[in-house]
Amino acid sequence: MSDHIGDKVIVLTGAGGGFGRLISLKAASLGARLVCADIDADAVNATVQDIQNAQGQAFGRQTDVTDATQMAALAQAAVERFGRIDVMVNNAGVMPLAFYADHSAAAGLWHRCIDINIKGVLNGIMAVHDQMIAQGRGHIVNISSIYGNFPVAGAGVYGATKAAVNFLSESLRVESQGKIKVTVIKPTGVPGTGLGAGIVNPAAIVGILGQNAPSYLATMRALASGGLSADQADPETIAYAALGPDFIADQVIHAINQPWGVSLGDITIRASGDGYIL
Repeated sequence: MSDHIGDKVIVLTGAGGGFGRLISLKAASLGARLVCADIDADAVNATVQDIQNAQGQAFGRQTDVTDATQMAALAQAAVERFGRIDVMVNNAGVMPLAFYADHSAAAGLWHRCIDINIKGVLNGIMAVHDQMIAQGRGHIVNISSIYGNFPVAGAGVYGATKAAVNFLSESLRVESQGKIKVTVIKPTGVPGTGLGAGIVNPAAIVGILGQNAPSYLATMRALASGGLSADQADPETIAYAALGPDFIADQVIHAINQPWGVSLGDITIRASGDGYIL
């Protein structure tokens, strides 16, 4: 692997678990200096402690991405500690899938989803923009989703937030060419992150599955019971069906680990046999 990540200062939201924790640990192991943020103080402190126990450099701050003032303070703390911000990873997100008919149960979670998935990304961009422009370079990585590719039943609000992430990212790229690199990461479904725990109505996943819904749901039942076939469980086979979160984190690291003059703009990561149709 090339070494374009060592010593970079990376600010990352949602660092307490899921993709965020994995990205933090992997980046720190390659010599990056991490500023880890999460609304869960205990979780982010655990990530930082693991990095420090492995002789990496990191500090953490409890941060609510929906609060622009807290995000600005996070960026300021990064500059005060490390002198600059090379990379901002806007990773924090929630996924309250539900049909419009579920609005009585889902409305509050949908509004929170808009606040975290759209406003949180915008707040992250605003927090680091001026610092990166003043430095003369920077890199913003936004975690989107294949749900942002096309509207489907069961994901009206969540998909709209991820489409918004794509729009925010592309407009930033156009405005800041030659100054700030922008990468959009679009994961497929990743059971191992726990993101699915926020789903309001499990039937709402049908929109992303279409005609593959029966076979996919059977695969997920097999995964939950430990009965997944050897081929479906093995990433070395073409039938690999349930993408592990490490593979998402590896692609974020790959995007960061490039020369400053090389920008990976849009990365979609799938398990080759996962069955999602978007």
